[in-house]
Amino acid sequence: MRKFQVWLAALIAAAGLGFMAPGAASAAPYCGIVWGSLAKSSSALTQAPVVNVRTGQQPCFDRLVVDLNGTVAGYSIRYVPQILQDGSGLPVELRGNAFLQVTVNAPAYNSSGSATYNPANKTELTDVAGYKTFRQVAYAGSFEGYTSLGLGVRARLPFRVFTLAGPGTGSRLVIDVANMW
Repeated sequence: MRKFQVWLAALIAAAGLGFMAPGAASAAPYCGIVWGSLAKSSSALTQAPVVNVRTGQQPCFDRLVVDLNGTVAGYSIRYVPQILQDGSGLPVELRGNAFLQVTVNAPAYNSSGSATYNPANKTELTDVAGYKTFRQVAYAGSFEGYTSLGLGVRARLPFRVFTLAGPGTGSRLVIDVANMW
């Protein structure tokens, strides 16, 4: 009888530990996004000029696309405390709680100095009203072969950067910013 009581006590203790032990973490990343929020860059330069900037929404992220008339060679995208204009260093005011400095290693002018990208409203390149993450996209200038944009976002969220060929002989620099962590 004593053996039975010892076995029963051991069985109850083991079962109790099973209920009290923490389970394995099972939370999947938001939409499968595993990007981070650290700077992303490529250092090559190109003479392919910037010709357009546009935005779009996806279910899990907002997207910024910079179109070039040629191959994207280099870029630097990072969170900064404030966006500064190319050349002058003056601040660019943006809506949002975090700011991405988007620098494309490409001019927004051709070899004769004529603008290839000259937005009508430099403080509102695209209408991002109603976007989940983007708050404002502004032009920060093109100086000495580099073109800069300021992207105001809701919070410091993960982002990814990649390039796509086309259309035609052009290419695109794509920046996706997640809607949440």
